[in-house]
Amino acid sequence: MPAEGTRMARLWEREVGRLPPKRFAGAVRASEEFVHSLGLQKRLQKHKRCVDTLCFNSSGSLLMSASHDETVALWNLEEAVPRLMFQSGGDVSDAQFMPLSDDRSIVTCGADGEVRHSRVREGGRMFMDKLADLRYAVNKLAVEPGSPHTFFSCVEDGSVLLFDLRGKYPRKLFKCGAVRRFGFLSGRTVILRAIVVDPRNPSCFAVCGCDEYVRLYDARKISLEISKFGVPIEQFCPRHLVSSDSKRDGISGLAFSHTGELLASYSYENIYLFSREHGLYFNDFEENYSKKLPVPQTFKGPENMQPIKGVSFFGPNCDYVISGSDCGHVFIWRKKDGQLLRAMQADIRSVDCVEQHPTEIVIASSGLETDVKIWAPGDSENPSTYNYDIVKFGVTC
Repeated sequence: MPAEGTRMARLWEREVGRLPPKRFAGAVRASEEFVHSLGLQKRLQKHKRCVDTLCFNSSGSLLMSASHDETVALWNLEEAVPRLMFQSGGDVSDAQFMPLSDDRSIVTCGADGEVRHSRVREGGRMFMDKLADLRYAVNKLAVEPGSPHTFFSCVEDGSVLLFDLRGKYPRKLFKCGAVRRFGFLSGRTVILRAIVVDPRNPSCFAVCGCDEYVRLYDARKISLEISKFGVPIEQFCPRHLVSSDSKRDGISGLAFSHTGELLASYSYENIYLFSREHGLYFNDFEENYSKKLPVPQTFKGPENMQPIKGVSFFGPNCDYVISGSDCGHVFIWRKKDGQLLRAMQADIRSVDCVEQHPTEIVIASSGLETDVKIWAPGDSENPSTYNYDIVKFGVTC
């Protein structure tokens, strides 16, 4: 029998009937051998300025990119050419396909405060509606899985809005209240940078911004009759950062796994993995009067000094963690123990977006350069090497 844990061992298990075909496919795609064989396979080149956001459609046949040049491109990944390219109507900080729309319904937002809905008609004709024109930047959108109509947005003034494409105006859910110390609001609001929806429970979403807390909300339990500030059902924060007075506090990236875990990328700090047992409410946390919180899994190495930085799970079972970095690398760690596996040179200066393909071991990345890079197993244009001692001894890349 081949060595345990290798692709050949899994192939042998499938052939003798020990591993069902579906589990075999997932196990092979989750293999570290695939992670170590990732290389730069394609460059998608049409934008004229840096690429600010990336999004795969549900099947992975299309990749959407939006650039600082105010264009949006829908890429055919097989041919590495845009199937469609159109003017965004303004700045774009995030762009999302609406579910169940045959990839013809797209929502975008930007630093200009606008939220737009673009519809692709026959022959590639575009129709665009302005859904909102706010006074503050809208940094991220989060679509509701299974709904072609509803999505959330987070705004720099601390507002969370719920949009319904069947209606005329968005609904303001609440403003995110800043914390003076844990459990006590200061009366100010938090600048919000990211919002993500729990894929298992679309009514639950998490937000993060310019402080140390990840806040989890249930849209069914929000009432502005009590307070303009929403009340989270849970909060997460590493113990050493609770009520930190550092001016560098902030979370620049957020991601949900298929099982409800949360990844949070902290500015000038590390990436942390939170699950239910790390919740401050779950642990009845009281500052200075509580037992030590469980320590979340930590992922070290990348530089993170930008307001928004892409972070994501990777692999069919979310076995890995990926992140961009201000040193121009894409980092990949093993989730279960935080071991750094790869650091791939992907930009001359900074990688801000990393997106996993929905069904394959493929990563799309972008940053300050004008192209989008596609990473997949196989012989590559530029095999990456990295000095692991840089991370081991705590020196940034």
